[in-house]
Amino acid sequence: MEKKGLPLNDNRQYYIELGYNIAYYRKHAGLTQEALAEKVGISRQHLGAIEAPNLVRPISLELLFNLAQALQVAPYKLLVFRE
Repeated sequence: MEKKGLPLNDNRQYYIELGYNIAYYRKHAGLTQEALAEKVGISRQHLGAIEAPNLVRPISLELLFNLAQALQVAPYKLLVFRE
């Protein structure tokens, strides 16, 4: 199965969308990158790279779950991508 015309092993767009979602919920929660990064135990630079639309920064499920908890959203909400 292909996604948006991309080969099966090309997940770049998903990581970009994930970064957008994290940034959206972070801003909605009124948190800075620094504050959220501190809550989940990563550097602000790492979080900035995750959120950056021109970078692809894969993350672990552990970090995804920690981000969701810190943002007070269900983890699946970070994985809801717009068509």
